[in-house]
Amino acid sequence: MASWTDIFNEIDDTKFLINKGVYGYRTDEIIKKYIKKFADMRDRNVIVYYSDWLNKTIKGPNIDINDNDMVAFMNAVYGLDKSKGLDLIIHTPGGDPLATEGIVKYLHKIFGNNIEIFVPHMAMSAGTMLVCSSKCVWMGKHSFLGPIDPQFNGVSAYNVKKEFEEAKKELVEEPKTFRNWEIRLFKYSQAAYYLVTDYIKLSSKLASEWLKKYMFEGDSLANSKSRKITKKINVNTGSHAKHFDRDSCIKFGFNVKCLESDSKIQDVVLSIYYALQICGDKTSMCKYVVNQNGKAFVGHGIIGMQRG
Repeated sequence: MASWTDIFNEIDDTKFLINKGVYGYRTDEIIKKYIKKFADMRDRNVIVYYSDWLNKTIKGPNIDINDNDMVAFMNAVYGLDKSKGLDLIIHTPGGDPLATEGIVKYLHKIFGNNIEIFVPHMAMSAGTMLVCSSKCVWMGKHSFLGPIDPQFNGVSAYNVKKEFEEAKKELVEEPKTFRNWEIRLFKYSQAAYYLVTDYIKLSSKLASEWLKKYMFEGDSLANSKSRKITKKINVNTGSHAKHFDRDSCIKFGFNVKCLESDSKIQDVVLSIYYALQICGDKTSMCKYVVNQNGKAFVGHGIIGMQRG
């Protein structure tokens, strides 16, 4: 199996001189080579959605899942044989649930329910919601999903909701605490409680619907399975960065396939991931969405520029 060092050395071999002491690397060639290899191996379409969030210390506007991604997916879908289904490789910190909903609707209109997702490392938050819309998710021992509890200005919606509920209870029992709570709750808008409650319900609703409709299509136990999973992932774990490993996801009830069960698949999926990670380290790239035909959409974080 190719290691990170193997892929680094392969990319290093593409080094060319730009100016005196300044080198470039043909990382695109390596990335696209392995994606094409994966598509040929599976005889399926392949789209890679990669965010360079672990490399970038300054996160640009393109790190997360957002509505701008629709153009990237439209670019990647163009010209594909839709009858072959889709293998979607994702690495993302998550993002906007509504933007994720738009992507899910679009991809299923194109490929029906013939979508499998591969997680070479991490698909957190809205990335986990995206996984809920697949037939199955391929994970390795090193792969992780994460909680889908919504965040409200960087704070868990559950914590905001809890603070309002504590205020209500204490004000009934101790009216003299009014001034204290007035100061503490001043940081929120008037509708904040209803807003965070709606966010929590929306995350559960989307994840549950997608699990029933896609991952457990035709399963007589689809309702109970989707409820069980949603209850496990839409929860305040103490940290939105909580890592759910493959064993946890299997216990939750996800339809999980093990990357290690097929060494050839494992090798090429990790080679794609390593190549993208190294590319992000060597360039300003913060997001890369590409298909097996080499049609790529690249986002550059600091200046937010894309090229096709």
